[in-house]
Amino acid sequence: MQNEIVDIKSISEMHRFQGWEKPKHPLVSVVNLVESKPKPPAPGVSYRLGFYLISCKRYDGIFLYGKSHYDFEEGSLVFIAPNQVISSSPDEHTMEEGWSLFVHPDLLNRTELGKKINDYSFFHYDANEALHVSEDEKLDLRDCLAKIIQEYSRSIDKHTQKLIVSNIDLLLSYCERFYDRQFITRAKVSNDIVQRFERLLKDYFAQDTLIERGIPEVKYFASELNVSSNYLSDLLSKYTGKTTHEHIHLQITDKAKSLLWGTKKSISEIAYELGFEHSSHFTKVFKSKTGVSPREFRNAN
Repeated sequence: MQNEIVDIKSISEMHRFQGWEKPKHPLVSVVNLVESKPKPPAPGVSYRLGFYLISCKRYDGIFLYGKSHYDFEEGSLVFIAPNQVISSSPDEHTMEEGWSLFVHPDLLNRTELGKKINDYSFFHYDANEALHVSEDEKLDLRDCLAKIIQEYSRSIDKHTQKLIVSNIDLLLSYCERFYDRQFITRAKVSNDIVQRFERLLKDYFAQDTLIERGIPEVKYFASELNVSSNYLSDLLSKYTGKTTHEHIHLQITDKAKSLLWGTKKSISEIAYELGFEHSSHFTKVFKSKTGVSPREFRNAN
């Protein structure tokens, strides 16, 4: 039986749903989860929010995101973008620390943050890829939250939006830095994922099934490695300097070079053998990686 999905479109609606007092600003709110005591989720119900949510919790309850469970025992941050479906299980233990920052997209209209917020790929990570923060790092985040609260608690003037958004931007910049640190501190786990990805990639292109299977998608490797597509690309970028797409295209290019050198097959035949529906797409990918077209490469060798 499919879970019921409840839409909560605004921050005011979230406050009413939880039985909290009316938010002081309609487009942004910071809630202390220990003091506010959010109501336990109804069985079989998921929620789709119309705004951004950044939530920090430290307790040993369980949070469910998609099909992944995550243990918050050490204290972690989860980032959720508008229209993502989330659900949680009832808290079985006391939350020792927790806060949530709600940001409606309308607050970011016509701001630089509004243009770049989708570049923060951790909004599309799975919950088991949450950000673990140290006590010192939490202080930086709390400072940003305190300034956001201070601004929306005052009388709103022409500077309010700019100052609130700048502190949200600063908080996200800190989180980006902390994620970079986490990739490093989890070097062994990260290296294992990179090595497994490289083996999967080579195995995929070593098979004679590209015509049937086509060019692999990022989500195929992410699923095989039990990580999200965004997390995999960010991890590879940190450790290899190349995204998942770039690794796939380089592997295609290497195999294409062998076929161009060692066979007399036409460019169209090679493109088809590599899983391309159109030879023009193959030519574009090959030229982007080598600087020359497949025909120019063959004639030069």
